[in-house]
Amino acid sequence: MSPVPGMRREPGAGGPLRGVRVVEIAGLGPAPHATLLLADLGADVVRVQRPGAAARRAPGQQPPRGRRIVELDLKTAEGSSGVLALVARADVLVEGFRPGVMERAGLGPAECAAANPRLVYARMTGWGQSGPLAPTAGHDINYIGLTGVLDAIGRKGAPPTVPLNLVGDFGGGSLYLALGVLAALLERASSGCGQVVDAAIVDGTSSLAQAIWALRGAGRWRDERGTNRLDSGAPFYDTYRTCDGGHMAVGALEPVFYERFVTGLGLDPASLPPQDDPAGWPELREWFAKAFASRTREEWTATFVGSDACVTPVLSFDEAAEHPHLAARRTIVEVDGVRQPAPAPRFSRTPAPDPQRPPPEPAGLDAVLATWAESGA
Repeated sequence: MSPVPGMRREPGAGGPLRGVRVVEIAGLGPAPHATLLLADLGADVVRVQRPGAAARRAPGQQPPRGRRIVELDLKTAEGSSGVLALVARADVLVEGFRPGVMERAGLGPAECAAANPRLVYARMTGWGQSGPLAPTAGHDINYIGLTGVLDAIGRKGAPPTVPLNLVGDFGGGSLYLALGVLAALLERASSGCGQVVDAAIVDGTSSLAQAIWALRGAGRWRDERGTNRLDSGAPFYDTYRTCDGGHMAVGALEPVFYERFVTGLGLDPASLPPQDDPAGWPELREWFAKAFASRTREEWTATFVGSDACVTPVLSFDEAAEHPHLAARRTIVEVDGVRQPAPAPRFSRTPAPDPQRPPPEPAGLDAVLATWAESGA
């Protein structure tokens, strides 16, 4: 991974989390994504998974990058003792089971703290470790549905639109888990003590929606979908279809950007309803839709590129990977023939290491413990 242009990579730099040891108890969704983020920034992540899990993986499916794998059966005394051996030399443990599962395996916070009082024990769940719904199942759509966020996503007069699970699982989930881990590690530097991080998707998603809660509190947000400036209600913050079936994304909120957007469409701002008068929004939408439908996506892209009109093409994943801006920053890289996002964010003095292909075979527990011992537990 090349650093940001102009930044200098120091010899041997391995990311800002170099030397941090993480034990990941294998699971699905936001927990392994959080450990991927930590691994991307240089942490040494060891994934503990059930014996034979690699053989049961679907054809072409790869484990998350940037970690070694150890196979242990947590339902056995030998498996639990193996995890505790890793915990004794680790900085962080990450698990994503329902409350009580790790305790029943003899690997709860109390047992792990006894093995390592400095351990940051990070728990990822949808509902959290407490509350009436804590023991029940759920998925991203349920979590964001309960927080009010799903109700706010969609067009006027239409049912809520189900977004990709980036909002709950990864936005409100893995990012907040990673944030909690980093905060606990920072606090440990002064206290010398570990602690439990209770990361719940309902909490993180609600935190992500802080700006919407603030707008509601100020009387500047309507709870009816598709009627606000940022939820497709405003015609200058929406997508439009072009004559070749493509789409353009418009985010011309500020007056100076809005004027450049309108003139770029070939329209006269003085002949249109005022930008901030909702009564005129239906007419504005008709004008904008008619204009965009007259040309191709590439023609409109060429018209607005570099114009500060806040208009960009809506690209597919493959198109995004090849866009000149993302290509210049190497935002999307290829690891073992598979396209994937590069580590983020970027650092001037301790740049993240290049993403590595997943290991072909699980590592032995003794081998991992030996390397951790050699580097100073």
